[in-house]
Amino acid sequence: MTSAVSTFSASGEDAIIRTIELNIDPSNTQNIAPSDFLEIYEIERTVAAIVEGDFKRIALQFPDELLCHSVPIYRLLKNKVGEGHDIYVLADTSYGSCCVDEVAAQHVDADLIVHYGHACLSQPSRLPVVYVFGKKPIDVDDCINQLGQCLTTKLQQDTPSNSNNRPSILLRYDVGYSCYADVITHRLESKLQSLNTRVLHDPLPTRLDPKTAMQIPQTVEQTCAQSGDDSLKSVIIAYIGGESLNLTNLLITHSHCEVYAYDPSTRSARLQSHRTNKLLMRRFAMVQRARDADVFGILVGTLGVTSYLSLIAHVRKLLARAQKKSYTISVGKLNPAKLANFMEIECFILIACPENSVIDAKEFLRPIITPFELEVALQAEGTWSGRYVLDFEKLLASDSENDLGSATEDSGGDPDEPTFSLITGKYRQAKRYGTGDSTASTEGMSAALTLRNQDGALSKLADSAAALFLHSRSYQGLEAKIGEDSPSVLEQGRSGIARGYSDDHS
Repeated sequence: MTSAVSTFSASGEDAIIRTIELNIDPSNTQNIAPSDFLEIYEIERTVAAIVEGDFKRIALQFPDELLCHSVPIYRLLKNKVGEGHDIYVLADTSYGSCCVDEVAAQHVDADLIVHYGHACLSQPSRLPVVYVFGKKPIDVDDCINQLGQCLTTKLQQDTPSNSNNRPSILLRYDVGYSCYADVITHRLESKLQSLNTRVLHDPLPTRLDPKTAMQIPQTVEQTCAQSGDDSLKSVIIAYIGGESLNLTNLLITHSHCEVYAYDPSTRSARLQSHRTNKLLMRRFAMVQRARDADVFGILVGTLGVTSYLSLIAHVRKLLARAQKKSYTISVGKLNPAKLANFMEIECFILIACPENSVIDAKEFLRPIITPFELEVALQAEGTWSGRYVLDFEKLLASDSENDLGSATEDSGGDPDEPTFSLITGKYRQAKRYGTGDSTASTEGMSAALTLRNQDGALSKLADSAAALFLHSRSYQGLEAKIGEDSPSVLEQGRSGIARGYSDDHS
């Protein structure tokens, strides 16, 4: 019997001994000598922040690629802070690793988070955060030569009649290269000195507190205002880092600027802003798909960024004002299998940090858009100027300044008028949810009635998109024939495991 069972089943040993290939950025996992940990991970600065703030419970948050360094860092910190300070390692994040995981830190009642590796620098909402970016390898001389050559060629081609009006250079970079930012800024400005061009640079914060003013890197508009540049078109962005979401979001949100990027891994610099139009066209296609949607799912993609609750309330208000149905969903890290369970939802809105807000939804069944794209989709067609906003505070500020949802109500047109879909190429009749007037509620009674069982009993579920979707399905699950089937007699079931139950016979 044993040999027969082994023929048709495996022992499961291969699942334990198999090798898994990991695609990890080698710049984050370079071999580090024990003596270099103090400098690369800024142990002394971290210890000073812990001791000066008298923090008792400290949570160390690592991304997956830096977990191999967590034990040496923990031991160094533990030896230096002394007694009275408990340190914990957060090995898995609830959402993106770039965001501070305040939920996991509160599980151990932490009063300080030390975040290692890449960070989106979103304002925390509950706990103070100390950032340790690390030091990615870069050839500074090659970076200056490559960027200097590209910028010199660009500035010489666009020589204005007045040399005093030359464009300024704004330096942006991946956080792993922040330790080289001051050196690169001064050397790049010296290289371009003959062209009478300034190099602007705003240092990244190494600590953020929940109640302080926003200290994240300034936008191009803020930097130009402080430097005295009146025209945003007179700014060229120089970016240091490889292909990443940070670079993609920089291109989308600053589409009016030319962006030159230097990749330290390939040691090459090139113009990146030529991709901006393609990126915006993809997002515009998502906006068009959102125009055709009547049922939206609000995905909670962060619990640590400040004002995320206010933004969720703002999105709900916009959808209710446009008579759209919304469901709020928290599923942790996104994947197509999770979201495919919500078949009745036609479009998802992701509430996440700016770096994780733009999702390429090719693998997902439904489109995933940002709150700003929702605002564009709910406005009249042809109103998008190309401006793109990902910051929470800017979205909420624009809502307080002007009522973005009033366009739907004050348009004066017939709300039941069919609209033309650019996706299907046909006219469509939009569904209306949450109508408050008596006429609409009377007309919507048929939509609020859902067949409950074969006896004809009806259940009234007003504005339930899920119930309507269930009613439209040919298979609605197993029928509960209450009172029709007599109870069965209890019998002894099988015992053992699936490979061989105790009552199996050879």
